Amino acid sequence: MTLDWNQNNQYYNQEYRQGMPVQPPVPPEPPKKQGNRGGVFLLGMVVGIVVMTLIGCAAYVGTRFYRLTHEDELTAVNLDGISDADGEGLVNAGSVEKLETIEGIIDKYYYLDEDIDEEAMTEGMYAGIVDALGDPYSTYYTAEEWQSIMEETEGVYYGIGAYISIDSVTNCAMISGVIEDAPAQEAGLRENDIIYQVEGESTQGLELSEVVSRIKGEEGTKVHLTIYREGAENYLEIDVERRKIETPTVNYEMYDNGVGYIQITEFDDVTLDQFTEALAVVKGSGAKGLILDLRSNPGGSLSVVTDIAREILPKGLIVYTEDKYGKREEYTCDGKKELDIPLVVLINGNSASASEILAGAIKDYGKGTLIGTTTFGKGIVQRILPLTDGTALKLTISSYFTPNGNNIHGIGIEPDIECEFDSDAYYNEGVDNQLQRALQEVEDMMR
Repeated sequence: MTLDWNQNNQYYNQEYRQGMPVQPPVPPEPPKKQGNRGGVFLLGMVVGIVVMTLIGCAAYVGTRFYRLTHEDELTAVNLDGISDADGEGLVNAGSVEKLETIEGIIDKYYYLDEDIDEEAMTEGMYAGIVDALGDPYSTYYTAEEWQSIMEETEGVYYGIGAYISIDSVTNCAMISGVIEDAPAQEAGLRENDIIYQVEGESTQGLELSEVVSRIKGEEGTKVHLTIYREGAENYLEIDVERRKIETPTVNYEMYDNGVGYIQITEFDDVTLDQFTEALAVVKGSGAKGLILDLRSNPGGSLSVVTDIAREILPKGLIVYTEDKYGKREEYTCDGKKELDIPLVVLINGNSASASEILAGAIKDYGKGTLIGTTTFGKGIVQRILPLTDGTALKLTISSYFTPNGNNIHGIGIEPDIECEFDSDAYYNEGVDNQLQRALQEVEDMMR
């Protein structure tokens, strides 16, 4: 989980990952209503309140609206005159009137009164207008969700120690990485495992924040996951203990041949200090070459990744962004700390956003050799805008471009040396073939 939530969560509801059973052993449940937090029904209701949210959010907006008190028989509601003619934009006299009318209709005719959750309906109104943008990276966060996001970007949370994304083929949650020695690894979970169910509830169609909130919980408790793993004959039923996870976003070591290795798993608030320490250690150990591992790094903070780039790149442009008005913002490097040893960068299809910024700049400057597979291809930037009531909006605000002016959104960054990951060798023999290829390349460069 990262500040700009770089995971791919586009929806393809009727497709399955190649090799996934068309008829699952456990009949799939229909997508849950809460997945769209109100969906189309509440979308029309949001327009009457969204301005209050954006301007201040200080006032309580969950009060009851207009109640219908006309004849008892069910008749069509006359919407004549309710149009954009009453004003420009979403919020106008007509949209407010329609919102009040819908509230009144629910109040008068909805049968299951005991099931009405007014707080959920109010939150659904806010979420609905953001969902209607059709942008999988723009989201409305409730106060609880926003608090959870802040905790995770600080590098500490209570969970299973796995990075979660949304698989674009199955539209289910997927494990995109596992933290070493964390409960997820101890339970045998692997990268690219599809989380089909959490506690018997399907993850298909749920937003990433909802899946994460279901997996997290009190320390010492367990969460039951139903896992689809490619090549397995049936679903795997796995219980994972929740523990306090202090996320190590940077790992490093020195090899006997004088090659240093630094892995960055994501770009969080704690990452810069961890990276500078790791780089100092490998340099101080006499490293004559460096492998930078960005595989399965979903991204994170733009300011953090540019600060890390300044520890590596020559003088010049790191990345630049352009917003809807054509305003350009540049992030540059003074070159005073340029890396002076051979560099190889490992990437794969789960390397996204901020990790692509760093890999793209290294490639454009010819500063290192990229090995692995084509990156995810997320060339847009999100900003989280906290509101005064504790909630927040995350919106796509700009596109980013590599130093050579490339926008890789939907395209990705191709490696200089293509090398597919051999999962059988890794899980059965403990051999990381991509890392072995990187070691071979950096040794050649050192010669």
